[in-house]
Amino acid sequence: MKDATILKTGIAGSIITAVCCATPILVIALGALGLSAWLGWIDYVLFPALAIFLGLAAYGLWRRQRAAACCSSETQPNKESV
Repeated sequence: MKDATILKTGIAGSIITAVCCATPILVIALGALGLSAWLGWIDYVLFPALAIFLGLAAYGLWRRQRAAACCSSETQPNKESV
């Protein structure tokens, strides 16, 4: 998987999960839809999901930084006299 894809997935998932962690908003939204029974277990899912997506974003940043450091280091060509 490309570094940019990993980073985008981690950031998007973190944002979506963080918005869903606003439980009062979910209570109103799911209550209006008649799905408020799902709120009993929602914190057991959202907080681990937030941790996973934040970890994925951190991993993507780490890979991008490592790749930039690898490509930016200039290597000296061997100058052998023939």
